[in-house]
Amino acid sequence: MPELARRYRVIVPDLRGMGESEKPLGGYDKKTMARDIYELLRGLGHRQAYIAGEDIGSMVAHSFAANHPEATKKVALWEAGHPTDVFNGIRMLPQPGQPAPWWFAFNQLGELPERLLEGRFRFVIDWLIEYQGGDPGAFGEEARGVYAAAYNTPDGIRGGNGWYQTFQQDIDDLKGYAPLAMPVLGIGGQYYELLLAQMEGLADDVRYVELKGAGHYLAEERPDDIVRELSAFFG
Repeated sequence: MPELARRYRVIVPDLRGMGESEKPLGGYDKKTMARDIYELLRGLGHRQAYIAGEDIGSMVAHSFAANHPEATKKVALWEAGHPTDVFNGIRMLPQPGQPAPWWFAFNQLGELPERLLEGRFRFVIDWLIEYQGGDPGAFGEEARGVYAAAYNTPDGIRGGNGWYQTFQQDIDDLKGYAPLAMPVLGIGGQYYELLLAQMEGLADDVRYVELKGAGHYLAEERPDDIVRELSAFFG
């Protein structure tokens, strides 16, 4: 963020359900979350912005561009795309050479995750970093502690899980969107192939960059590459 802020005004909100943002009982579909960002942009006095997001943030970024094209100059997303029917084909059981994202199903459950994980989310953070991180050493003790603290409360767990519980609504919403007409950049590490599958037919002007050897958490693992690609793309 500081490196990008040398050239741009960088606005980085906590999404609905996470960090210092409120954790309401609903509104975790990506169309509503994109509206949150649109209203924030307007509230700060801007008509247009470059939109960038990682993972859940990339889903919100795509929805922002689809629902508010007049406010979107360009959109960059990485390590996931908008939820599509591709998600319904993901296997929960381990396959040779394929990751098994068991948390996609676990996060759909009501109340049980909060009861099991309140005050214990550091175990999940460390496990995910080791499982999906191409460079677990990129996550220091301070960063791991910050992430764990954000999820350690029942509201934090429920809010983060709310992003997953709306995937079917997100898939249905996508069916009503036109392909994105503005320039799109897709960046992938561990889930590059998944990104390609999710983005198929959803943008008219898109280019892809694969960061070979990277894991899932590109902002932490490959920040210089992300800054380089965003700077070149946004101009």
